[in-house]
Amino acid sequence: MMFKGFIFDLDGTVYLSDRLIPGADRVIQKLRQKGKKVVFLSNKPLQTREDYASKLTRLGIPTQPDEVINSTFVMIHYLKKNAPGATLFVVGELPFIEELKGAGFTITEEPEEIDYVIVAFDRTFDYKKLNIAFQAIKKYGAHFIATNPDRTCPIEGGEIPDCAGMIAAIEAVTEKKVEVIVGKPSPIMVQTVLEVLGLRPEECILIGDRLETDIKMGKDAGITTGIVLTGVTDEKTLVQYKHTPNQPDFIFQSIADVEDLLL
Repeated sequence: MMFKGFIFDLDGTVYLSDRLIPGADRVIQKLRQKGKKVVFLSNKPLQTREDYASKLTRLGIPTQPDEVINSTFVMIHYLKKNAPGATLFVVGELPFIEELKGAGFTITEEPEEIDYVIVAFDRTFDYKKLNIAFQAIKKYGAHFIATNPDRTCPIEGGEIPDCAGMIAAIEAVTEKKVEVIVGKPSPIMVQTVLEVLGLRPEECILIGDRLETDIKMGKDAGITTGIVLTGVTDEKTLVQYKHTPNQPDFIFQSIADVEDLLL
């Protein structure tokens, strides 16, 4: 089985918080030595691609920023294509806001000036942000789009609430559904990944820790998938997905097992 492209989720697959999952560095090194294309995916817009690359490098996997695709990168890609020059209000943290500014978008808190409310994982989410989003969408008809649909984010020792919480709060008060989510499992993200790799879906394998995002996205796009059991998915959850469209093609105890099966 000869895959040319390997797409790895980060949180729960390659590392947990600041701890590399044992064997991850060895597997990536071997893939690169064999001339395989490797990219890393994250739904989290909390850090820039440069931040992710330097974290991976620090943890023992030397990585360039252009080998990382996060939901920020996909969001910018989407907005430049569909809403160039749009004025945005961002429910998100500073690195995400700075990247959108850096891409040339105007950010405002004035509801009547907002074309798009952009929602991301935001640990600083508060009533003020909720109200600005509410006014912009409900009163002035702003578009409502988001980076990722994750309910929780895996960290060492457990999980914390993710972007779904911010989306749900805004949907609840505006009675409007989020229009577009660009991160996993969106076809928008997978299209961006394949463009970056320059490969066809059947030439790639996507390895992650979530059935409803990583595996679903791969399956929908015709990409072979592998689940690892070091993140949010456990054996019990896997049983429920047996014989469903989102049943993964491979099951790995951890990323270290990729070596035995695919190298």
